This record gives sequence, C-alpha cells and structure tokens, in this order.
Amino acid sequence: MPYLLAILLALTTLTGCQSAYYSAMEKVGIHKRDIMVDRVEEANEAQADAQEKFTDALTALKALNQFDGGELERVYNSINDEYLASQKAAEKVSDRIAAIEDVADALFDEWEDELTLYTSATLRRDSERKLRSTQASYKRMLGAMHRAEQKMTPVLNTLRDNTLYLKHNLNAAAIGSLQGEFNSLQRDIQRAITDMETAISESERFIAQLKKA
Repeated sequence: MPYLLAILLALTTLTGCQSAYYSAMEKVGIHKRDIMVDRVEEANEAQADAQEKFTDALTALKALNQFDGGELERVYNSINDEYLASQKAAEKVSDRIAAIEDVADALFDEWEDELTLYTSATLRRDSERKLRSTQASYKRMLGAMHRAEQKMTPVLNTLRDNTLYLKHNLNAAAIGSLQGEFNSLQRDIQRAITDMETAISESERFIAQLKKA
C-alpha cells in the first residue's frame, strides 16, 4: 500500500507540475496549441535523426559484411558506437511522443470544457466541429508515430544482438555468422524509415489543421 501511495503521489505531483507549466506559459502568451506545434515539430526532428542514425548503423554493418582483413576491434567499436547512437535516438523519439500526448490531453480537455462557456449556439457548434476534426487528425498522427516507434524495436534488437556477438567473438568466423543478419536488418531499417516518413507527413498535416482551427 505505501508503494502504491508513493506512485499516486508522484503522478499527482507530475500532473500538477505540468498544469503549472502550461499556466505559466499562457501568462506569457504561449498557449497549449503553440506548445503542441513545437512538440510535434520536435518529434519530427527526432524521427529524422533516428532515420539518420539507423542508416549510419546499417553502413557500419555493411562495412563489417565486406570485411576482408584488418583490425576487428576497430570495426566492433564503430558498430557499437552506431548502436548506442541509434538507441539514444529511438529513446528521444519515444520521449517526444510522450510529450505530445501530455500537451494534447491538456489542450483537448480545455477545449472541451470551454465549449460549455459559449452563449452562441452557432459558435459553439463550429468550435465543437473543429475540435472533433482536430482530434481525428491527431489520432491519425499519433497512430502513425506509434507504428514507427514500434518498428524501431526490431532494429535495435538486431543491432544489440550483433554488437554483443561481435564483442565476444572478435574473429573472422563471427563475421561470417553475422552476414546472414544483414539482409534482415536492412529490411527492418527500411520499414522503420518508411513508417517514420509516414508519421512525419501526418504530423505536417496535423500542424496545418491545428493552425487553421
């Protein structure tokens, strides 16, 4: 029970901090939809960076796949560096998505509550129509982002497996064993990149719609 209470208190504190943050930003003229646009753009940048890091990791493994002699330690270090960079980039994408979800909840709750403040039925209906349309666009964007996020998992798993195997087997036989992983990894990375590009396109459409709402 104390453990559960601690979790609830932490969540309450976090929620309170976020609410205080949004309130403070509004006092200086920065509203939730402005924060939403910024966070979606940051998520797009994080996804673009993840694409680049995954491509770099593939390039490093391609060099291993074509290895014909030299210092294996150097090859391993290069692949490990690219794996760690890819992992960090993927974590950043997840963090950016979580930040979008947080401000979206606050924005849509506020918008929904303020519908009751209208005295004009016409304006209320128009605002509600825009709210529902924006929510639908948001769900499409968020779904695309989560699909891209999920596609990063098999890429990271394969990169980690390859890195660990090479770490403990720095010899030509190990390279031969890993060559069969290359084509599978290449397909997984391409799927992840394709889904991230789709998510970025959905994000751009959502931003355009939010700015018009």
